[in-house]
Amino acid sequence: MTQIAANLVDLTDQQFRTISGLVKCLCGINLHEGKRALVRARLAKRLRVLGLRDFGQYIDRVLQDTDGGETLTMLDAISTNLTYFFREPTHFQVLAKDLVPAVRARSGNRRKIRIWSAGCSSGEEPYSIAVTLRQAMPDVALWDVGILATDLSAPMLRSAMRGVYGPSRLRDVPPEVLAEHFTPAGPKYGPGEYRVKDAVRRMIHFARLNLMEPWPMSGPFDAIFCRNVMIYFDKTTQQRLVERFCRHLVPGGLLMIGHSESLTGVRHGLRYVRPSVYENPS
Repeated sequence: MTQIAANLVDLTDQQFRTISGLVKCLCGINLHEGKRALVRARLAKRLRVLGLRDFGQYIDRVLQDTDGGETLTMLDAISTNLTYFFREPTHFQVLAKDLVPAVRARSGNRRKIRIWSAGCSSGEEPYSIAVTLRQAMPDVALWDVGILATDLSAPMLRSAMRGVYGPSRLRDVPPEVLAEHFTPAGPKYGPGEYRVKDAVRRMIHFARLNLMEPWPMSGPFDAIFCRNVMIYFDKTTQQRLVERFCRHLVPGGLLMIGHSESLTGVRHGLRYVRPSVYENPS
């Protein structure tokens, strides 16, 4: 009976406003009315798991969550998304053809490159960055390469660290790249699933990070990928985030945002390079 009730239970206007306000306060995500069906569908699963009668009980559960466990679970449920390797390929072309030569020129004998994937989801983006660097830098073994990959969702990070992907996620990976940087995942996984090779995995450090909270790393970074993340934030939150990104970019460093996103209406000191690519000129 509980499962049936959870499937049918309504999410009232006040309950939706309460959940939206909590999510906005905790992680900056702006849940407008168009996200109401998504919130109801995803959190109804939590009602079933917890054996709760309605969303009012669930809100009470979150508000009384002393250890933060259910709060994080709620944020994970709302923020998860699907991605795939080399999504929005222009950014990886810019990385290989523009950023790598620029870093070589300014790095000198230091041979150091730092890139941040902010909102890495299940790992396809940072692994795509790592593979791109390996393809574009034949001497990559001589470099100090560090790719920081952060996300709000702990389950997504666990998936990313596992580094195993099926055909739908690998659909844009050329066969020769798949052969060089991936290996069949083995019999305990499904057909067509591949694991990222250890040499690629070692280039990346995964960590949980709420972009609205203090950032423990100081940078600076040669590039920051924050793609299809700010679309969930209002302009005020975008403004604060872009200002912080600017402070974590080296002079000449690049900020990559999603093709469906825009910095229109956001004040910043970045130089427009091309759609969804901005440079820190200072």
